[in-house]
This record gives sequence, structure tokens and C-alpha cells, in this order.
Amino acid sequence: MKHVISAIVQNESGVLAHVAGMFAARGYNIDSLVVGRTEDERFSRMTIVVIGDDRILEQVRKQLEKLITVVRVRDFLGADCLLRDLMLIRVHALPDKRTEITSLVDLFRGRVVDVSKSSIMVELAGTEEKLEAFIDLVRPYGIRELARTGVIAMQRGQTTTSDNEEK
Repeated sequence: MKHVISAIVQNESGVLAHVAGMFAARGYNIDSLVVGRTEDERFSRMTIVVIGDDRILEQVRKQLEKLITVVRVRDFLGADCLLRDLMLIRVHALPDKRTEITSLVDLFRGRVVDVSKSSIMVELAGTEEKLEAFIDLVRPYGIRELARTGVIAMQRGQTTTSDNEEK
């Protein structure tokens, strides 16, 4: 089962390596990892997707909470939250196929961000499933290049911090 965890960490050098090292040392695989500054420049948010059972998730959460540079850990399991992934994809697109491809882009609420003689670059944001569906549909045209950000997550509405979310 996929688990999405958010960790607020101190925004300083070595924190990412420390967290990744914790996962590697315990043999846990990271399916997706995104790190970015928060509204407070002293902190960054790490969004980590881990595949495993509830026991593995509990161990990951506890190990993260032990790290000095980790301020808060939140597990999004069962929470009403938004999960998004961003993708840039370059698709082979000669002039006679561009209309077909741009129709797909519009259907998926994406945006053409670059056009060349033989390709189109598309920006698409949404759930992992949405991005995977788009990839499947444009694969027959020929995917030249693909880059994804990984999953980011935030709980909907206002939240309060409970004891298990604080370090």
C-alpha cells in the first residue's frame, strides 16, 4: 500500500542526505521524494511516498521523528487531502498529428509549453493516475522525454496539529 508522509524539516544542508540515509539504512524504498521551501524560509517540506504495510509506515514515521532536523511528521493515510504530481513530457508531433495531441492535452487540462518542428512539450499536473493515463494515450505518438516532480500533498481546509504530528 502507498503511504504519503509529509515532514517539516530544518532548511539546512545535509538534511536530505540524512533522511535518505535513514531510509537506506533500514532497507525502506522511497517511491517518491519531493523537497521544497515552505512559507517560512527556515523550514522545508519533504513529501515522501513509501510503499509498504502499516507496520513499515509506523517504523518510518517513528524513525523520522527521531531525527533532530525533523520538526513535524504527518501521515496522510485516511486524511482528506490533495495529492498532485507535475509532469513535463515531450511528444513526437509532426504537423499532421499536432491537432490530435493538443486535443488530448486539452482533455487532460494540460498546457502546451513548447513546440518545435517535430515535437510538442506538455505541462500536466494532477494525480499520478491522471498522468499515467495521459502517458498511455500519447505513447503511440512517441515519447521523447519525460520529467516528473513526484507527489506533493496538503490536507484540505484548516487543520490542527495533534500530538502524533509534533516532534
